[in-house]
Amino acid sequence: MSLSYLKNEKKLIGFSLAIIFIYLSPLFILGEDAHIRVHDNLDSNIAWYKVLVESGQLFGGIDATIPQIIDGLPRNALAPEFSLIVWLYMLFPTMIAYGLSQAITRVFAFIGMYLLLRKHFLKSEEWGLIRIGVALVFSLTPFWPSGMLSTLGMPLALWAFLNIRNGEKSWINFLVLVLLPLYSSFVLGFFFFLTAMGIFWLIDVIRGKGWNWPFFLAIVLMTGAFMLVEYRLVASFLFSSEPNSRDEYFHARLPLWRVIRLTFKNFILGHTHVMTVHGLIILPITIMAFLTIWTRKLWKHERAFVFLLVLNFALSTWYAFWFYKGWLPLTQNFHFMDTFNFARYHFLRPMIIYVGFALGLKILFQQKVFSKKMVTTVLALQLLVVGIFNDEITHHRKPSVQEFYATDLFKEIKTYIGKPLETYRVASIGIHPAISQYNGFYTLDTYNNFYPLSYKYKFRKIIESELAKNKTIKTYFDEWGGRCYIFTDELGKHYMFKKNTNRSLKKLEINTRAFKELGGEYIFSAVPIENAIQNNLRLEKVFTTEESAWKIYLYQVNLS
Repeated sequence: MSLSYLKNEKKLIGFSLAIIFIYLSPLFILGEDAHIRVHDNLDSNIAWYKVLVESGQLFGGIDATIPQIIDGLPRNALAPEFSLIVWLYMLFPTMIAYGLSQAITRVFAFIGMYLLLRKHFLKSEEWGLIRIGVALVFSLTPFWPSGMLSTLGMPLALWAFLNIRNGEKSWINFLVLVLLPLYSSFVLGFFFFLTAMGIFWLIDVIRGKGWNWPFFLAIVLMTGAFMLVEYRLVASFLFSSEPNSRDEYFHARLPLWRVIRLTFKNFILGHTHVMTVHGLIILPITIMAFLTIWTRKLWKHERAFVFLLVLNFALSTWYAFWFYKGWLPLTQNFHFMDTFNFARYHFLRPMIIYVGFALGLKILFQQKVFSKKMVTTVLALQLLVVGIFNDEITHHRKPSVQEFYATDLFKEIKTYIGKPLETYRVASIGIHPAISQYNGFYTLDTYNNFYPLSYKYKFRKIIESELAKNKTIKTYFDEWGGRCYIFTDELGKHYMFKKNTNRSLKKLEINTRAFKELGGEYIFSAVPIENAIQNNLRLEKVFTTEESAWKIYLYQVNLS
């Protein structure tokens, strides 16, 4: 590589890192006044980290429980102690931990994609702009925050695996494969990546390229590292005999026409947990590159691009067909097909889409369809698109972190009740129970994918009459149940009613005796319950503050 090339590449890398930190700056500047994702974030994971750290059970045994959640949530339902994201939340306040986690993920996403493209897909000096530009926009995609490097770390892992496959013996490759499990999830990304690597190795063997034991052992090494980090998950899967809420997760319900629609929806729009925001810029570029290959008969020269495009669509198809009702006979006979979400092979798509994007730009430039200026313009437009998906822009209408958790408001409630938190249990209506959990309350309700099925049945008695009125919430609770909430017919599947709402509950029917039997004493409702007396509830006080997004109607169970 020429000196001028290296100098220019360093400048582009420095520019990219500066963009990443500008993108992240609202998290550090605004702190708890920042607006971030609520779904599968504020409503769950962030509160879970705080509860876990404060529970004294971070290193609890396999059979340990977290008494603050339900009737003792299994310790194994929360993050393992070897996951570094937990340590961030233990060492730093919530928003500093969150910002640092975002920074770690995005920087290593950039490094991984850049190294992968430079070493294995776009090796020539002339492609520096494309590989750095694509690495930058890839690193700014709105990934699921608590997924860490589960998907955005795949390019770095693939870079290491391809190096090993090609005979490199550098210790750095193996170090990458051992360290990535400390900041990613097996079931939310790398299970699917590693099985893909296993298939890749097997295809090499079938094609006569030899057994390539270093490549195979690298796959075993990373899998083993994940098994050690996530030993709680392994223990729960192999040794737990108690039925849990995952045993009633039923996915095979869609008719064929909806499956076909979901295929194209996923292919064009992506998925909330692995948002790629590729439909506006990247997809048209990909189609243009494919048509260029088609018209100019470039199949032999651009096999990598064509393979990735076909694989991309195949993964969307697999994702959609996982929910096809035709699976039902198999799921009834093989229960693990319900309890484990094999649809998540589509989590490979972010890496595939962005590598394909880089190859597509290369093809269009090589074939003189695009000039260098046009390539730069396309990269700038995609940068603008992912920039618009910054949390502070997309979630600015939602409560800020401070407004969401409303710590001052819940301090007032604690003071008013005036009893040790561990001596009573609460539940919420119209707001997420994670808010109460974050503020230290012991809750009967929760959002967790893994808790005893026996508890789900006990909790169901509280809302049995409400479920009977509404098929949507009945199906949602009975055939999934991850949100163990006090659902109501009048509010439906909504649980964020802010203090300016005009909604109320007029026909609530909950079993307060069943609530009391579970230890429940108070209900935090975001809306007034007009027939509270008929439900053996007594309004104690209404709480609100200027900083809080909520108005809390505090009801106490009044069984005479």
